[in-house]
Amino acid sequence: MRTIAIDAMGGEHAPAAIVEAVWQAKAKLPQTKFVLFGQVEQIKACLPGPLDDQVELVQASEIIKDEDEPVKSIRRKKDSSLVRAANYVKAGKADALLSLGNTGALLASGIFIIGRLKGVKRPALMPTLPATSERGSFHIIDVGANAEAKPEYLLQWAELAALYAQTIEHIDQPKVGLLNNGAESDKGDPLHQTAYQLLSASQLNFTGNIEANELLLGKNDIVVSDGFSGNVALKSVEGGTTILMKQIKSALVNSGLKTKIGAAMIKPALVKVLHKFSTARHGGAVLLGVAAPVVKTHGRSDAKPIYYTLLQLDQMLSEQLIQKFEAKLSQTEK
Repeated sequence: MRTIAIDAMGGEHAPAAIVEAVWQAKAKLPQTKFVLFGQVEQIKACLPGPLDDQVELVQASEIIKDEDEPVKSIRRKKDSSLVRAANYVKAGKADALLSLGNTGALLASGIFIIGRLKGVKRPALMPTLPATSERGSFHIIDVGANAEAKPEYLLQWAELAALYAQTIEHIDQPKVGLLNNGAESDKGDPLHQTAYQLLSASQLNFTGNIEANELLLGKNDIVVSDGFSGNVALKSVEGGTTILMKQIKSALVNSGLKTKIGAAMIKPALVKVLHKFSTARHGGAVLLGVAAPVVKTHGRSDAKPIYYTLLQLDQMLSEQLIQKFEAKLSQTEK
């Protein structure tokens, strides 16, 4: 039986949303066990039914808050729900880790408690974003695990992300683009120019540079970036789409009777657009390069995206993604 360790106290709607998602997932995944770490009495109050062999609760007296400094918090709050869950994975009692809490603390837990895979230069964070393409989504890596990067980091992140896309999404030759400030091969600073040359000379299906204004077109399956630029791009996309949707809703609701009637007529089309740009069905952001699947789901998530993240983690385990990473890295070192 596969086992997923869950920080049940992370996120704005914890532990209720997490418990709800686990109850949905355990019906779908009968061969998977879910271990929830946190304040047990609070978790028990949210249970929709009796505990069974698929769900275990483990007491953790502390919570790492969003404002806590990441590395200090995992060192000082040893009995926090996140640290206890990460240590379960490190000890081999669980196979994967999920949290909705402090992103930096989760990254630190993945890197310093669970540990890197041999041969990984720097682990990187990879979310999935919606796109207007037929596939409907793309991955971007890194989005903040590494504020500074070297060209060889970007190459390795692209290779790991491509293997993820091949294994989990069954894309034969994932298209890889480099986030840059222009499409031409000589654009960007020395980091991006050198990364372009490394990617061009690799075995990857590298399509060249891509500018931020074309990200949501989904021309690539994977967009590789340094963590600073990737984080700015991610926050811009998330903020821009959220504001746009709110403005459209406000305009339709508050612009008189004729507009409301028109809004009712076009509602089915708008629902399709909202569904296409919903991030809930894409799961969480994966920390690639550590010795077990580690995934971060947005802290504002309700049960639906958490449920999809649990399915995502289970698939990573069933497809033996980490073992495939290890095989790939060992070939690279030879």
